[in-house]
Amino acid sequence: MSQPGGVLLPHGGYEHLRSYKVAEAVYDATVVFCDRFIEKRSRTHDQMVQAARSGVRNISEGSGAAATSRKSEMKLTNVARASLNDELLKDYKSFLVQRGLRVWHKDSPEALAMRERLKHDTAPNLPPAQPGKVRLTGLAGLSHFVGKAEPEVAANAMLCAVNQAAYLLKRQLESQSREFLEKGGFTENLHAARVEKRRSDKSDRSDQSDAPVCPACGRPMRRRTAGKGPRAGQAFWGCAGYPDCRETREIAEVQANS
Repeated sequence: MSQPGGVLLPHGGYEHLRSYKVAEAVYDATVVFCDRFIEKRSRTHDQMVQAARSGVRNISEGSGAAATSRKSEMKLTNVARASLNDELLKDYKSFLVQRGLRVWHKDSPEALAMRERLKHDTAPNLPPAQPGKVRLTGLAGLSHFVGKAEPEVAANAMLCAVNQAAYLLKRQLESQSREFLEKGGFTENLHAARVEKRRSDKSDRSDQSDAPVCPACGRPMRRRTAGKGPRAGQAFWGCAGYPDCRETREIAEVQANS
C-alpha cells in the first residue's frame, strides 16, 4: 500500500477484494472440472484453464500497477473480466450444449439457489445433507462440489460462479473509472506533490526566522498549505518530523503569541 504523503497512488490489498476471492475459486474449480470432464491433451482443456488463470492473475497484477498507473489498473481489470465473461463463460455453455445438457436460466430455482450459496464462503442455515448426495456449501467448497457433482450440475455451478466474478469485476472497473475522473492519476499526483514541495521549500526559506518550535517533539515547524478538507488552501504550521509527528499550529495563534 502507498505511504501517507508519498507520490504513489493507493495500491495492493487485492486479496481482500470479493472479485479476487471469487475469481480464485473459479480458477481452482476450473482445473478440477477440466481434469474431470475435458480430455487433458485437448486444446480446450488448456484454454479453459488459462482463461480462468488470466481472470485471477490480472486482478493482482492490476492492483500492483495501480501504484503508478490508473490506466494500467483499469486495462488489466478489464482483461480479467473479459477472460472470464467473454471466454471461460462461453466454454462452459458450449460444454453443456454440445453434450445435450441443460443450461440453467439465470432465474431458474436451481440457478437462484446456487447463486445464493456462492455469495458466501460458507452458506448459512444449510439443510441437513442427504446421504450419498453432494451439495455446494458455499464458495469455499466449489472445487470439492465440482469434483463430485454430475456434469450438468457441475457446469451450471461454474456458470453461476463465473457470472458472479464477471459482475464483480464490472463493478470494480466502474469504481476505478469514477475514482480516476474524480482524483486523477499518477501524473497529476506527482505534479501536485512537486508543486507543494517547491512551495514548502520556498516558504521554509522565507519564514525560517519566525518558524515556531513543535510543542510536541521540539523540532522546527514548517509553513504548509492545507490541500483538502474544510481548511483547504489555508496556511498552517506543521511539524518538520511529519509523518512521525503530526502536530500542527495555526499561524494566527503563533503570531498572536509572538
